[in-house]
Amino acid sequence: MEYSRKVGMMDGPSAAAGPADSRVMDFGSVFLASPVKAEGDDASTPAPPTGGNQPTGVNIAELLIARGFGTVIRHRDFEERSNYYDALLSAESRAIAGKKGIHSSKDSPAMHIADLTTASAKKTKDFLPFLQRKRLPAVVEYVLSGHRFKLFVPKETCSIAFSFSGVRCPGRDEPFSDEAIALMRRKIMQRDVEIEVETVDRTGTFLGSMWESKTNMAVTLLEAGLAKLQTSFGTDRIPDAHLLAQAEQSAKRQKLKIWENFVEGEEISTGPGNCYGSLGGGKFYVQTVGDQKVASIQQQLASLSLQEAPVIGAFNPKKGDIVLAQFSADDSWNRAMIVNAPRGPVESPKDKFEVFYIDYGNQEVVPYSELRPLGSSVSTAPGLAQLCSLAYMKVPGLEEDYGQEAAVRLSEHTLNGPKEFRAVIEERDTSGGKVKGQGTGTILMVTLIDTATNSSVNAALLKEGLARMEKRRRWEPKDKQAAMDELEKYQAEARTKRLGMWEYGDIQSDDEDNAPPVRNPAGKK
Repeated sequence: MEYSRKVGMMDGPSAAAGPADSRVMDFGSVFLASPVKAEGDDASTPAPPTGGNQPTGVNIAELLIARGFGTVIRHRDFEERSNYYDALLSAESRAIAGKKGIHSSKDSPAMHIADLTTASAKKTKDFLPFLQRKRLPAVVEYVLSGHRFKLFVPKETCSIAFSFSGVRCPGRDEPFSDEAIALMRRKIMQRDVEIEVETVDRTGTFLGSMWESKTNMAVTLLEAGLAKLQTSFGTDRIPDAHLLAQAEQSAKRQKLKIWENFVEGEEISTGPGNCYGSLGGGKFYVQTVGDQKVASIQQQLASLSLQEAPVIGAFNPKKGDIVLAQFSADDSWNRAMIVNAPRGPVESPKDKFEVFYIDYGNQEVVPYSELRPLGSSVSTAPGLAQLCSLAYMKVPGLEEDYGQEAAVRLSEHTLNGPKEFRAVIEERDTSGGKVKGQGTGTILMVTLIDTATNSSVNAALLKEGLARMEKRRRWEPKDKQAAMDELEKYQAEARTKRLGMWEYGDIQSDDEDNAPPVRNPAGKK
């Protein structure tokens, strides 16, 4: 800093400078740490410092003046001025003589910038080949959310909406959303970055990775516990995928921000009716052991005085409503969601309704006479049944070869008498959205361990040839690698003995599972 001066709050020479509408502004010079060569219009060689501790290097103000990007303010004799005022005047004289920048009689060249943030999705896809498969310099113009930004890409003269690939922060108005935005604004707002574009989504937002000073900014978010890693579509194409996984694991261990209530493993119970083992594909429902909500819901249901069959016309349940339904297996009354209902008003006590028992995971069709309305005090509580799937493996569906055998075997493991299991939650799949019936909603990917025998149900199905390992990714956390290495031993044993699906040798690869559907030629059905 070289001097301070009181200035008006408004710009311009006529601005009032009274005590109430003025402030003190510091003025100084900024130097580049190491001298840089300009393009034929260098700033002059740095003048010797006037004080003992004056900085050395290129004066940025002098560099701008020399290129014709500004002018020097003329000071009166009694006014304070920069210690490098003479060098600034000299630089301005050179710019005027060379007719550079604003001193040129020619019009400045117009720069046409394509704003892809407001363009159609088709236009953004047309730009994708120009941005893909290379690392590009960019400037962060604005931070839209913790993981989404507006960038200017000088090389391609375009502005784009950009989002981290495989990383998501809390949405607007969600906890820690503002902290994620503040962190990114502090780190990269109006700064030079480098990006690698992977693809573009259907809204026209480009997905990829971003670095600032060789630091992957997605790692910064994950380490702070302000984002989650989403690997539903694989991480093979994401640079530094292993660093992202390590950063998320570190935040989980420290229970930072969004992970403050994270529980690595949970005890779950699969008593009679609490686990539905024939969904197929290795999916089943569970309830948590010792969950006070279970006892509370059961107590509230027991206190209800069930009326006679409802009067037709007075009670018209519709899709999505929570009602009481009588379970056909034991005639017990349980909370249920209407999954399908007849069109129009109820006409007969025998009208059929498909219901999903939200506390147990069963689904069946019941007549209107076995439904009852339910008060809001009981109906608004979330369902107690949690949908789970066996982690790190693919279990055939009911319509696939060995699908029925796998479903029966899973039921035998989980429903053969009241049992307790320890479920280690490996991942969460939220792609199912809200609960709308059996098999929908968030899925917990778990390793299911019988607490009595300490044996893994995942390993048992692999050992019998009724499931196979999922495709391994290039970068995986060490704990996941160890778990999959152990499970592969059981798969290798089944393959060697030609058990189950390995009866006729190796089966198709995961690449075939992920292949896009075959489309009929145009004009043919």
